[in-house]
Amino acid sequence: MKLLHIDSSVLAGNSVSRQLTAELVAEWKRTHAGTQVEYLDLATAAPSHLDTNSLGFRLPPSAETTDTQRAENTVSEKLVSQFLAADVVVIGAPLYNFSIPSQLKAWIDRIAQAGRTFKYTEKGPVGLAGGKTVIVASTRGGVYSTTEAGRATEHQESYLKTIFGFMGVTDVRFVRAEGVAMGDAAKAAALGAARAEIRAVAGSAANQDASRLAA
Repeated sequence: MKLLHIDSSVLAGNSVSRQLTAELVAEWKRTHAGTQVEYLDLATAAPSHLDTNSLGFRLPPSAETTDTQRAENTVSEKLVSQFLAADVVVIGAPLYNFSIPSQLKAWIDRIAQAGRTFKYTEKGPVGLAGGKTVIVASTRGGVYSTTEAGRATEHQESYLKTIFGFMGVTDVRFVRAEGVAMGDAAKAAALGAARAEIRAVAGSAANQDASRLAA
């Protein structure tokens, strides 16, 4: 089993999402023997945002490309191949200004490729990246999940569920820690709830794997 571990927080050692993804990956490895982990830190190794050069992967194979475009195509190909090869993707996604970090958006823009992770048909778009599990460590300074107004203003979990669903990933799970900036007690409670969810997510997946093997 291949697991792709992605962090996107710019807060380094002060990041709650990095803490949770590390614990999530450790728990997954504990419950899934033989898991191979590949790590991608988008805070230090993010692809550039899309421009006329990095959009080269959308050009037909016969199109003439510049040296810069070919270099950008190599970056995009590496990222989409890495994503497609993973059975499980663990993503640290803090809430920045009601959405995800721009570094994580830049990565998504590189892997959202027609013909690789989705395709268009006469009946509409069809995802091509199904059969994998995406687990998102979602962290928030405030609390957004308990009110209609809060849910309407967050474009973090809602966006990630939509974009991965567009690529065909139906198994998208969230480990959430919110209210982490609302005092020590609130942060401790959020981390405690997130850690319980980590154990539940990894444990349920291990049980599902065992059931498939026994069938």
